Amino acid sequence: MPIPKKNQLIGIDIGSYSIKIAEIEDSKKGMILKNLGIIRLPPEAIVEGSIREMEVVSAALKNLLKNLKIKNKNIATSISGYSIIVKKISIPWREDKELEKTIQSEAEQYIPFDINDVNLDYQILPSEKAGPEEEGEGEMDVLLVAAKKDIVEENRSLFRLIDYNPVVLDIDAFAMQNAFEISNHEQSGCNALAHIGSQQLTINIIEDGVSIFTRDSSHGGDQITNDIKRKLNVSYQEAEKIKLGAILVEKKQALIVEEVFSATITKWVREIRRALDFVSSTFSNVQVNNIFLSGGSSLIPGFRKYVGLETGLKVEMLNPFANLEVNNKLFDLDYLNHIAPIAVISVGLALRSIDDR
Repeated sequence: MPIPKKNQLIGIDIGSYSIKIAEIEDSKKGMILKNLGIIRLPPEAIVEGSIREMEVVSAALKNLLKNLKIKNKNIATSISGYSIIVKKISIPWREDKELEKTIQSEAEQYIPFDINDVNLDYQILPSEKAGPEEEGEGEMDVLLVAAKKDIVEENRSLFRLIDYNPVVLDIDAFAMQNAFEISNHEQSGCNALAHIGSQQLTINIIEDGVSIFTRDSSHGGDQITNDIKRKLNVSYQEAEKIKLGAILVEKKQALIVEEVFSATITKWVREIRRALDFVSSTFSNVQVNNIFLSGGSSLIPGFRKYVGLETGLKVEMLNPFANLEVNNKLFDLDYLNHIAPIAVISVGLALRSIDDR
C-alpha cells in the first residue's frame, strides 16, 4: 500500500560538504522521484556532525527549499558520528509493554554516556530466541539507538529557524539501508554498505535485511583536501579544486597529490576491512558477499577498484534511483546516474513517513 500523501516526508541530508534534499511521491504507480537538489556549504560550517555556523547553514537550506518549490513542511533528517551509539543486545524475553518500562535500565550498561544525556530508542529484531510461553524464558534481540540530546536539539533548532517540522530523526546508517532496500541490487545474504562523505565514513553491514553492525569514523574527502593544502601550501579552496582536477599542477606537485590520494584511500580501505574482519570474527555463520559504496568521496577515480582488490569482494556503487519512476523531462538521467551515490542518504530519508516508529 502506498504511503498516504499527508504522511509523506521530505528527506534532508545535512552533510559537512553539502545539503542534499529528495522528495519522493509514493503512488499507486510506484515511487516517483518528485524533487532533488544539492547546495554546497562553506568549509567549517559543519564540523564532525556539529553545526558551527547555524545562520549560514539555515540560509543555505532555506534557499535550496525555496528553489525546489517544496511545499511540504514535514521532513525526515538524520544525524551521525560519535554522538550516536547503535548496539545490538540480547536480553531476557519480555512483553513489549514491559520492555518499554525497563529498556532504559537495560541500556545503561551498554551506553558509554550518562543515560540522562541521551535520547533512547529501540527496535525488537527478528530472532529464533523469541516467543517463550512465559516472560523471563529465553532471550530477545533488541537494537538500541542512543543520541546525545545536545546534537538532537541542535538539529531541531536548525529547522525551527526555517519553520520546518522535523518529524523523523534517523541516523545515516539506517537511511543508507532504506535506500539500499528499494534499489535493484541483490538483497539476500550479507552486504556491506560504506558511505564516504567529506568528513565521515559510515559503515552498515546487513544480513537478510537486518543491520548487524554499524560504525561511524572520521575518514573522508576533507583529509585529502587538507593534506594537499598543507603539503602544497595553498588555500583550502585551491586544494579542493586540485583534488577535483579543476586546477592542474606541475609534475612534482602532481606526484605529491598522488601520494596524498594513495595514503588516504588506503586508510579508508583499512577501516572497511576492519569492519569486515570484526563481523567475520563475531558472527561465525556470516559471510559478507558484496560491498556497496556511496557518498561523494566514493566517486574518487580508482577507489571502487581498490576496495575490490583489497577485500576480494564484488564492489558496486549504490544507486537509489534505479527502481524509482523518473520523468526524463524533469531530470537529466545522466546527471542522476552520476550523483546517485551522493543522494543515497537523502533518498533513504525521503522514504520515511509520519507514522514510522
